[in-house]
Amino acid sequence: MNKNSLKKLIPLLFGLFLVYYSYNNTSIENRADILNYISKADYKFVLLSIFFGILSHLSRAFRWKYLLNPLGYKLDFLNSTMSIFACFLSNLGVPRSGEILRASIIHYYQKIPFEKSLGTIVTERIIDVLILSIFIFIGISISSKLIIPTFSLNINLFIYLLIFILISYLIFKAIYKKKLFKRFFVFFDGLKKGVFSISKIEYKFQFYFHTIFIWSSYFFMFYIVKFSIPETSNLDIESLFIAFIGGAITMSLTNGGIGAYPLAIAVILNQFEVSYEASLAFGWIVWTSQTLMIVVAGSLSFIFLPILNKNSK
Repeated sequence: MNKNSLKKLIPLLFGLFLVYYSYNNTSIENRADILNYISKADYKFVLLSIFFGILSHLSRAFRWKYLLNPLGYKLDFLNSTMSIFACFLSNLGVPRSGEILRASIIHYYQKIPFEKSLGTIVTERIIDVLILSIFIFIGISISSKLIIPTFSLNINLFIYLLIFILISYLIFKAIYKKKLFKRFFVFFDGLKKGVFSISKIEYKFQFYFHTIFIWSSYFFMFYIVKFSIPETSNLDIESLFIAFIGGAITMSLTNGGIGAYPLAIAVILNQFEVSYEASLAFGWIVWTSQTLMIVVAGSLSFIFLPILNKNSK
């Protein structure tokens, strides 16, 4: 096994270890309680949570066009939506691979240059990190019970804020051997244009609206699940906001937050006088419902992308 394959496996293995750790450190009686919470949950609220999750992805798909329009490209909404679902599905298997796939899909079906669409995706990720950082600051300000895996946040910021340097270095290293300097600078120029397309957005209000809507939907899809379990139904916004932040941070630890997400939610909500069993059940319900939504929508996207674009060429 080479070094790259090992790097891809580590987050997944760590996530599976956390699942085992959570299971192994729970007594048989407590496991029964957790399963009981999950089986008796009111799933109409879970379905509503999934609805908010879908809305957030649709809004992200619609917002993308505001970054590509200044570059002279018109993005088809269906292609944008399906590429985003495919992106999140890919990230469940190999973290960070979805962004490359998303740009590749749009290049293949709409002939939008890969480097320019990738640049706009990088801009989106930087915005996401900045918003999450603001949430963390707010969380620290309003509560002393916020548990933040600092090293995870640093890794996340490092990946997104320095992604240009990493991409540029890898590309430069690859093309240096082939002496394709001209192609390198063309690629880098396109990437730079994609990143800085945000400065040329014509409909700034709509772009900001969708940005706020995306993250509001993220929170509501988390918040609404509290009503599915009696023991969490009385939690206030502060406790759920802190748990939401903790869960969001863990998404960068493992593939789609597997193992880490429910455990982080359980640890945080348990500090707000909710039983560990109910807290862990809450985390697993949120994570499983949203992951299933991504798996189903992402798989359908791979099926329908070639069908809907069969005449595009």
